[in-house]
This record gives sequence, C-alpha cells and structure tokens, in this order.
Amino acid sequence: MPLAISDSLAGLTGFLAYFGVSLAFFIAFCTLYVRITPYAEYRLIRAGKIAPAISFSGAILGFVIPLASAVSHSVSLLDMVIWGAIAFVVQILVFFITQRVFSTLEQDMEADRIPSGIMLGVFSLAAGILNAACMTY
Repeated sequence: MPLAISDSLAGLTGFLAYFGVSLAFFIAFCTLYVRITPYAEYRLIRAGKIAPAISFSGAILGFVIPLASAVSHSVSLLDMVIWGAIAFVVQILVFFITQRVFSTLEQDMEADRIPSGIMLGVFSLAAGILNAACMTY
C-alpha cells in the first residue's frame, strides 16, 4: 500500500512543538550564558578572539547535546521541557565551577588565551555528553 503524503506529515505538529520549544531553549541559553559570563563573548568573538569562541561553542554544544537527548527520549513535551531545563542548569553550573577553578578566566578570555578557552569548552562539552548519557531512562 503506497504511503500518502498525509501519513508522512502526521507528525508535523509534534515536530513543530518540539523544535519550537528547543529553539526557545537555545535562544534562552545563549542569552543567559552571555549575561552571566564576566566578559562579552559576542564583542570578543567579533574582534577575532579565538578563546571565547571556543569556550562559547563548547557551552552551546554542551547544552544542545543533552537537549537533543531530552527531545529524543522524552515521553511528552512537558517531560522534554523538564529535562531540557536540567540540561540548562547543568551547563550554567559548569561555567560557575570552571570559573572558580580558573580564577583568571575573565582576563584569559579578554587576552585571548586559547588554552583557557579550550578547557572551558571541553569541560562544557564533557558535562553535556555525560548529561545526555544520563538521560537515557
């Protein structure tokens, strides 16, 4: 029996709901993250600084990976929102913990010290991967 286009599009409403909420989470995360860091990521990145670009990229990936896991493993949109919020909080905590460990993080980003950017990015990414793995309930 041939598959009708309407059969293929049956999940479109769910897709749009999950994608819309995910996009809202993504925008909220990026907005909050750049506000809590003591340095101006966008300004530094536009100025060609590599360290803040690496660290911000790691934070974004560290959030999006568990968010994707929440989308794919959730049993409902509310379930996805709850686990997406947990992923959000974990990434913010990773920044604050890393900032404590690397007390010169603000100066390092301003001075474009690439090792500090790599470490923050890797910590964020590692936490995100672990976070996503723990969401396989």
